[in-house]
Amino acid sequence: MNLLKVMIVDDEPSNVMGLVRYIKWRELGYDEPETMESGEEALEAMQDSVFDVLISDVSMPGMNGIELVGKAKTLHPHLQVLMISGYNEFEFVQDAIHVGAQAYVLKPLKLDEVSSRLEGFRTTLEKMRHIVEQTSELEKKISGSLKLVKERFVTDLIWEIAITDELLASWQSLVELPDRLRGLQLFIFGLDRFQTSGKDAKERMLLGSGFRQTVDVGLPELDSIFVAQTSTDEILAIHLDPTPEEQARVEKQLVFIQSMMQEQHGLTVTIGCSQVGQQWQDAATFYKEVKFMMAQARLIADGQIVRHDHMNAHEFKDYRLREEYMPTIVKLMEAGEAAKVSEYMNRILELLLSQEPFSFSYAQAFGMSFLSELIRSLKWKNSPEGDMNILMWRRMLDCGTTAQIIELLTEYVDRYMRVEKKEHMNQQHNLIRKVAAFIEERIQENWTVKQLAEQFNLNASYLSVLFKKETGKTISEFVQETRIQLAKKLLQDPNIKIYEVADQVGIQTSAYFTYLFKKMVGSTPQEYRDYHYSNSQ
Repeated sequence: MNLLKVMIVDDEPSNVMGLVRYIKWRELGYDEPETMESGEEALEAMQDSVFDVLISDVSMPGMNGIELVGKAKTLHPHLQVLMISGYNEFEFVQDAIHVGAQAYVLKPLKLDEVSSRLEGFRTTLEKMRHIVEQTSELEKKISGSLKLVKERFVTDLIWEIAITDELLASWQSLVELPDRLRGLQLFIFGLDRFQTSGKDAKERMLLGSGFRQTVDVGLPELDSIFVAQTSTDEILAIHLDPTPEEQARVEKQLVFIQSMMQEQHGLTVTIGCSQVGQQWQDAATFYKEVKFMMAQARLIADGQIVRHDHMNAHEFKDYRLREEYMPTIVKLMEAGEAAKVSEYMNRILELLLSQEPFSFSYAQAFGMSFLSELIRSLKWKNSPEGDMNILMWRRMLDCGTTAQIIELLTEYVDRYMRVEKKEHMNQQHNLIRKVAAFIEERIQENWTVKQLAEQFNLNASYLSVLFKKETGKTISEFVQETRIQLAKKLLQDPNIKIYEVADQVGIQTSAYFTYLFKKMVGSTPQEYRDYHYSNSQ
């Protein structure tokens, strides 16, 4: 068993020797600890050697425990940290946990408690190493399973993940891709009436496995064909840079795959073949096109081979506008996603203008349908009921050109987003202003983020994000700054003792007040008071 390395840092030799002598290090899985008397000395040792566990006192001359932990975690992120503190130093421990300490123990030290913490650290470190080993093993398995890698690549393409140069480069390290894509064609193999076949789960799984084997055997053995089983009854093949000869070989095998599934399993297969595209992004669009083609073909008969040149492009674009783009943009508008709304609006207009043949009557019909969907789904704020909608209907009827219809729809979307954004921002601003005022009024009290969130009926994480977005500060930073600003005012009165100032701003100990004040102001409270008192003379 590899023994873990531990360092103990404390300026009190008796504490250090007690831990070294009485903790059963070997039994706990640790090597004999190294000991240091200062944070500076400990940090220097950590730059030369890797340690697994750090045990440090909070309060030390020079570099204190909090500063040591912050710098040590930068050097060794996996480092497990146990802080030692007195009862009157708990606020120091809160800062230490913030910079990366995992646990603390109070003085006088209890050996059983320290041993328990060390056991917990060992378990955590073993789990971390196990995860690293599993990840490494998984990477080896993935690298060794070309079929699995190709399948994952195919699913990435069709689910509209952004195909960046960086993503392609990462896939290139796992599977051979063309340096420059010259062509891309999709084939979808779908079992007909599979969902209504009445077979039990086991039979369906066996059918799915047999279906995959049939497609794998039936397709030509070409490195440029990537296959993925997207569901039990659907298999997708993508052919990269297909040559005319390779296309002919694939075409010959399509009927063979249909025949084999009919003979072996008594099921028909509908096959959809896409056009040949020129870029990776085409895959997601082609997948939707072919699925639409197959659904239309099945209305007539099962077991067909459907090719792109048979598809009614006009019907598919109408379908996408009605079933995909319009519901999506409404949801984005309701959510206030301005950037995505703009992107989707551009897609809608591009799709609209690409209709062939294109006529003003079609544009007007689409405009009325789109406007109707927006009015039905969206509610305007700070606007008389129905006034805006009636106005937009009148203007739509007055439009005489396609350009005017597009301009009107764009104006409607933009105006809604401006009103929605302003209303949303006002709500957020007022909420955070109330939270900030609540904190300022109770600065002597110690409220947790969870308690604040409950006070305002919010999720704690949402409140934290919203507060930082609105003020530029975390709640903790705001509390500390508010306390220090109040302390600076109180310190200008020489009749108020420093420990009384600490108490009035909600800081329990003079030691922590001095530490925090110096950290934020650059001088101790006494130095700050002396400076202002001497300047006022």
